[in-house]
Amino acid sequence: MLIFLKNILAKIGIDGAIAFTLLSRIIQAFGGIGSLVFIGAFLSGDERGYFYTFSSILAIQVFFELGLSGIITQYTAHECAHLQWVNGNLQGESYYKSRLSSLLRFFIKWFGVISLLLFLLLVAAGFYFFSNYNKGSHVAWQNPWILLCLATSLNLFIDPLLAFIEGLGDVKDMAKIRLIQKTTNVILLIVFFVLGFKLYSAALASLVSILINYAQIVFTKRKDKLRTIWKLLGTDTINYMTEIFPFQWRIALSWISGFFIFQLFNPILFAFEGPVVAGQMGMSLQILNGISGLSMSWITTKVPLFSSLIALKKYEELNVVFKKTLNSLIVVNFGMIGLFYLLFMLLYVNHLSYSNRFLAPVPLALLCGATMVNQMVFSWATYLRCHKQEPFLIISIVIGILCSLSTVILGRYFGVLGLAGGYTFITFVISFPWAYFIFKEKQSQWH
Repeated sequence: MLIFLKNILAKIGIDGAIAFTLLSRIIQAFGGIGSLVFIGAFLSGDERGYFYTFSSILAIQVFFELGLSGIITQYTAHECAHLQWVNGNLQGESYYKSRLSSLLRFFIKWFGVISLLLFLLLVAAGFYFFSNYNKGSHVAWQNPWILLCLATSLNLFIDPLLAFIEGLGDVKDMAKIRLIQKTTNVILLIVFFVLGFKLYSAALASLVSILINYAQIVFTKRKDKLRTIWKLLGTDTINYMTEIFPFQWRIALSWISGFFIFQLFNPILFAFEGPVVAGQMGMSLQILNGISGLSMSWITTKVPLFSSLIALKKYEELNVVFKKTLNSLIVVNFGMIGLFYLLFMLLYVNHLSYSNRFLAPVPLALLCGATMVNQMVFSWATYLRCHKQEPFLIISIVIGILCSLSTVILGRYFGVLGLAGGYTFITFVISFPWAYFIFKEKQSQWH
């Protein structure tokens, strides 16, 4: 029976790393669904609006990390492709060992500084926004907001460390760490809701689960591995300005564009339609983002492998693995989004009150379609970025500008239907064909 199960999993591309990551995402997804029940039961309409708008404002962190956390795994994997761990020691040319050590030192210093700056800016931005919009609300949001800002800043510092260790080839191990963190977060979130902590629930759950992540690094052999690499610094280092920055600034602009594409929905609806509509958008996006995160596990867990194959110029093997992985991702993503919409419609046509927590059928269908298309765009972008290149810079900026204008103008004058319609139109008509053209062109050119 076990052999049969392993064969089935192998056919759909599930290895150990994907299995742990999937389990983590499944727990997060089902926890998200479960939390929707508690959010709907224990938070008022106004509180739900604050709850989801919190997340959108927290995304300001992209202006601080500037895409660096997203490329750590690729850079680490490129250096580590020439090295090998033997009995706790890193074997290989001193050139690559020293460069790997310089990477670790740079990342720790960079994120140590910007984590503190992020906390200060997030607190100020949140107080400015919520104090100027929906002034008539009596929701106690101030202290939960400060705790969330603290949790987000601590997470910004440790996430790069996890990405670095993942780039060393410990994908499965990092998947275990994230599984523990996600499981803890989901359990605590539900417990705090039941205990009546309201908006404090997410803040406290996030803070505790992130501290557990720190413990899994500090009090285990993982710290020894990082310490070993730290001591390997020699004369050969990676020059930030000549090797990382030319790639990072392109990634940074792409990520910042992503903020204007995906994170303006809730603040705009909160400002012009009120917290109740913002809450409906937030709950809808929570489901779709959970599904997307789950299906993207097929791609994200393969980043170290993609990067290593590229470093070794094994392009045929790279393309075979990517094609198989992408096919699995599409099946999972399209199937789960279709199932979600079907379940929603069953609630809606039977006039069950819980359907009112989500958007109406038409705008929700538009978001579902755009989410499915974006999965392919994200996959192509990830594949190309593993080459230490960012060919999606121009498209990201253009789509970011178009979506920002669409969200602000159509959201203000036509509400949620205009907002969702404009976003979906841009995704289908401009983003998807343009992204596919770039993917095929660069794949042919680089290989």
